[in-house]
Amino acid sequence: MKVAGLGEEAFYYGFAKGDEIGFDFSEANGKELKELEIIELPSSSKFSDYKVKKVQDKRIKVTKTGIYKFRLSNSSLGGRVCRLKIQRIPASENTRIFDSSVYWRTVQDTTYTTKQERYLMHADTAIVKMTDQVAPVSSTSAMNGNPNKTVVEFTLPEGTVSWSYYIGVGATGEKAYDGARDKFVNTAAASVAKLPGLALYGINYFSKAQGEDNVKYWFIADWDNVLLFKAGKQFYQYKSGDVINEASQMKAPNRGKVYLGLLNDNVMDQIQVNVHATAITVTPVWGTRQVSQMHVQARQEPYLNALK
Repeated sequence: MKVAGLGEEAFYYGFAKGDEIGFDFSEANGKELKELEIIELPSSSKFSDYKVKKVQDKRIKVTKTGIYKFRLSNSSLGGRVCRLKIQRIPASENTRIFDSSVYWRTVQDTTYTTKQERYLMHADTAIVKMTDQVAPVSSTSAMNGNPNKTVVEFTLPEGTVSWSYYIGVGATGEKAYDGARDKFVNTAAASVAKLPGLALYGINYFSKAQGEDNVKYWFIADWDNVLLFKAGKQFYQYKSGDVINEASQMKAPNRGKVYLGLLNDNVMDQIQVNVHATAITVTPVWGTRQVSQMHVQARQEPYLNALK
């Protein structure tokens, strides 16, 4: 047989208890083989030799029935042509008939390791007031030269999942807001205020107010568009209206600044616009825990027919 350059060959045979192994080896061209080893599986080395050219009439006593591996290793670039003779010499007639063939089966080794895992313990929900203010907006013919536009801005807190706003003009708008709040406080569900309830559930408890003054409003995308709004040019907005009062839930945006542009189209009178905004935030709280991981690895295992 030939052992390829930088290669290895292995042979497996079964032996019965009391057998004697007869072993002969030679390299056909008198060259050295790096290593030759006879191993009783799983790992008991019974014979080994290095830089070997020839082994003659080597005998090994078998103390228990098992499988032996004959391993030939070549570290040279060139191949080695080897002659190998393996004999089984039974101890008695009782073990003369013995199946020396080695069979293979696939077995799975299961091991477990532990590691730290990050997991969500719970999420804290909070109600955050972003603004409660009265924004004056001049008339279109204000003697002081003030523009009939103003911008209210506020910042959405970290973790905002939804928010709500209420816009109401003058005493009428504020009265509608206060009336809705007071009415709600007298109900059985008074654990949250009207505006947070709107932000959280999207349920609008506010009724439309009746009055003469109105305000036009736009939620403006960013500061560049705020400047366009102030300059009377076309700008980008994502919600608008012309109302005496209005309340609504918003799902977006959910981060950064919010710009609310207000415009008074009254020729003579300044208006006072009540602006209320509330956010609902969800903050995840994380923890760590030890978890067990199962690892399954398949391997080939030799066995004898008599030991299946």
